[in-house]
Amino acid sequence: MFRNMRFGLLAKFGYAARGAVFLMVAGLAVFSGFAAGRPEAKSALSALLEQPFGRLWVGSIGLGLLGFVAWRLAQSITDADGHGADGKAIAIRAALFGSAVTYLGLSSFALEHAFTAGAGGGGSGEKDMAAWVMSQPFGSYMAIAIGIGFIVGGIVTAAKGATRGFEKYVRVPDKTRMLGYVCMYGLISRGIVFAITGILFAYAGFSVDPDQAGGIAEALQWLRQLPFGSFLYIVIAVGLAAFGIYNLIAARYRIVRGPTMADVKQAARLKL
Repeated sequence: MFRNMRFGLLAKFGYAARGAVFLMVAGLAVFSGFAAGRPEAKSALSALLEQPFGRLWVGSIGLGLLGFVAWRLAQSITDADGHGADGKAIAIRAALFGSAVTYLGLSSFALEHAFTAGAGGGGSGEKDMAAWVMSQPFGSYMAIAIGIGFIVGGIVTAAKGATRGFEKYVRVPDKTRMLGYVCMYGLISRGIVFAITGILFAYAGFSVDPDQAGGIAEALQWLRQLPFGSFLYIVIAVGLAAFGIYNLIAARYRIVRGPTMADVKQAARLKL
């Protein structure tokens, strides 16, 4: 029981760290017309480094994201949320594992810049990933497949918000019902951005041009080019702030079940 409590604190610290990152990303997006910096996670962390006690804050976020990585690995490998082992569950757990890999990279970036002199913003992670994937055999097909995975992940995330599916794990008290609507808005917005990122990644594979891939910044820019694009841009940018708040809510109310020894043994049997 004590072990589960410690793991729960680790996971919730991770949600809080992810929430802080998305709030900063949303701030960069909303005020991008007035301040320098791309609305993406690495730029947000680089901007935070320039503030008083910036290294301390970025280092804390990096450590928190390591906790989130540990939680994602527990969800994906040991099935801490109890999804099961059917086709749908395997797809969900694979997406959770991909999330662990993504946030491990962001955590490494944060810790590296918190404890070293460099504070550069770094390149686009999605473009770097696309370039690496396309350098492999059948790389363009792999990029298209990854893009489709992003699109499916975006649809699932948006659906989780629209149908209030998150309430299975995030038990928001009835007296704070408004927080539930914030969670819905945030998840739908994050899902839309995730799906657009997938479209860009798939197009990069189709055109065999990794520069066509992109992350949050490129997805928001793509939205801005649509009819009523400026309005859509603001709606989704504010929605990313709502997603950050959703993570802070999850840090308080998310049900976290730490992996047991039986879960670990079951995962090992599945690998064998």
